[in-house]
Amino acid sequence: MTYPITDTIHEYIYNDIRTVADAELPWEKLKNKTVLITGANGFIAYYLTLSILIRNDLYGDNITVLALVRNKEKAEKRFGDILKRDDIRLLVQDVCEDIDTPIKSDYVIHSASQASAYFFEHDPVGTIDANLTGTYKVLSYARKCQAVTLFVSSLKVYGTLHTGKPKISEEDIGYLDPTSYKNCYAQGKRASETLCASFHQQYGLSVKIARPSYIYGASSLDDDRVWAQFIANVVRNENILLKSAGTPYRSFCYVTDTATALLKILLDGKDVFPYNIATELSDVTIRNFARTAVEAFPERNLTLSFANKEDEIERTVSIMDKTPEILDSTRLNELGWTAKVSLTEGIQRAVKIVEIQNLS
Repeated sequence: MTYPITDTIHEYIYNDIRTVADAELPWEKLKNKTVLITGANGFIAYYLTLSILIRNDLYGDNITVLALVRNKEKAEKRFGDILKRDDIRLLVQDVCEDIDTPIKSDYVIHSASQASAYFFEHDPVGTIDANLTGTYKVLSYARKCQAVTLFVSSLKVYGTLHTGKPKISEEDIGYLDPTSYKNCYAQGKRASETLCASFHQQYGLSVKIARPSYIYGASSLDDDRVWAQFIANVVRNENILLKSAGTPYRSFCYVTDTATALLKILLDGKDVFPYNIATELSDVTIRNFARTAVEAFPERNLTLSFANKEDEIERTVSIMDKTPEILDSTRLNELGWTAKVSLTEGIQRAVKIVEIQNLS
């Protein structure tokens, strides 16, 4: 194989992604197949793409990746010489346009979406459109190919819940204000799940649905997501200062565990049967994510402090509060998936990768 992945990316990134390629999955289903991955420039899709290519290098699986991206220049910078391989083909277009390619895909992973709060505020139309129109276009293409399809949804579909339970299961559904532009992402994901169910019912399309929790890992230093800023603090050797109490309780899942879960759902999941992706290894409050980031590198002598003295006190969670964004992953665990990466290890991996990326 020309341009092996080991020669094109740093060993830290390679070793991280290889854990996905070596995961216990029914890879034989993908042998000699073509997989369309939308949003291939994105965080999780990049890991999925490279894990498949590593399978080809190590095990000769002969899987072709059709990588759909909107920005060709960004893809060329992100993938580099990897794009010279004969097992990856770039499809440059907006996901909201007809997917017009003679290449027939056997599997489709639809992960293209604007998932940053910046876009929810500044481009709500584009955000909801990528889900509504984009998902329709992807499903239409999948129908032509009769491709097994995975829709990457989100925990945000659950909305605001007051169940009195400590976790959110797939049957739960909460309130979303349909007139608020701030719900462009959540409502778009909800509607897209209904589109998936409709294509399955009307056309017999095999469609799987995944609802990831907060995915974390190596991101850019200017990423506005709170976990990414904590990792950036550690990379810069800066103490972490919280301007709030950091009490929101959330499910986090490291990027390699999430990628493995997505492939497991694609290959073994039931149609139109949503699966939460989460792990108890990383169910923490925002403040404890920050605390873990500091404690993961004791040699740096970093500290966690609060801008307001009253925020230092840990608040007791009450069942009268809204249900926290903690996902129950029982359904996925029963499918045979288990997370491997603890929060401490995930943060350590992410920091090492971000550091080498910013040195290169």
